[in-house]
Amino acid sequence: MPDLSRDHLRKLTGPHGLFEHAEHDRPRLEHGYTTDDNARALVVLANGLASDLVSESRPYLDFVVNGRVALGWHNRMSRHGKWLDRRGSDDAHGRALWGLGSMIDADAITQDGMAAFLAGLDLNSTHLMPNCYGVLGVARAIGSHTFPVEVEWAMEAFLNRVCPRLPRAKGRRWSWPEASLTYDNARLPHALLAAGAVLDNAPMIEHGLALLDWLIGVERGSEGWFSFTPVGGRGPGDPSPAFGQQPIEAWGMADACLAASRVDGSAHWSFGLQDAAYWFLGRNDMGVDLYEAATGAGFDGLEASGANLNRGAESTLSALGALQALASSQVEASV
Repeated sequence: MPDLSRDHLRKLTGPHGLFEHAEHDRPRLEHGYTTDDNARALVVLANGLASDLVSESRPYLDFVVNGRVALGWHNRMSRHGKWLDRRGSDDAHGRALWGLGSMIDADAITQDGMAAFLAGLDLNSTHLMPNCYGVLGVARAIGSHTFPVEVEWAMEAFLNRVCPRLPRAKGRRWSWPEASLTYDNARLPHALLAAGAVLDNAPMIEHGLALLDWLIGVERGSEGWFSFTPVGGRGPGDPSPAFGQQPIEAWGMADACLAASRVDGSAHWSFGLQDAAYWFLGRNDMGVDLYEAATGAGFDGLEASGANLNRGAESTLSALGALQALASSQVEASV
């Protein structure tokens, strides 16, 4: 395990939160901030990376809390602290729930953060990924503490309303419930596994395990390491490897395999988790490192020419998140 440094994450943090993009290792101030990335930062820090979670997470928590609007969240903010949209995407709404739910689980939420989380249970999206992110946040929160009855009821009602929207596997040849793999694919089986565990829903867990097993088979290259879906997507019969592979795929795969190992215990999931994390450490189609241990920076993708040398927020959080999942699995295996 390399060191999990937060130096680059601190470098990307400005007066209002976490900057979205970087040119090599320098934050691109002109691109501003997003709820997407600040919520992801809460997930990573709540997973145990921060030594002082309450203080280190505060810029990102304040950003997410202040982004709440009627029926959703702002997403984009300028470098000067001005919101640039009236309401952001459903993805931003779902990620906000995921980040806040992670902070509830870590017992590091503020009163305003809890209020924003409960208000955010109004998520009502017809799209796959916002529902996955929202389920991950609510499942993590509801399984962590004892809450007042009305709060428990609101979270259970959310899961009972949203979980049926998460699609299950389809046919044998192309089991994925959509026509192609797109973005952050492993979060679908991850959400099914997380919700199935807290709801004690065995069929949901079985569906999650089956989808994850299928996804691992599709995403593994002929050499045995992960050759993730490129930025343009992957459909039946598409060639592999293809490039523009995104770090977010490796983080999602690592987290999903960790969730699978917790409900199933098979070594199959441990191997998947290791390979997803090692993708950042050179076990990939180009044999190059996509994580800089000295600074904790994650590179922005895998190209046919090697690593994309930009080190933005999403990529850095993905690298830290995947390696944190591997560290967590090693700790749990030793207990």
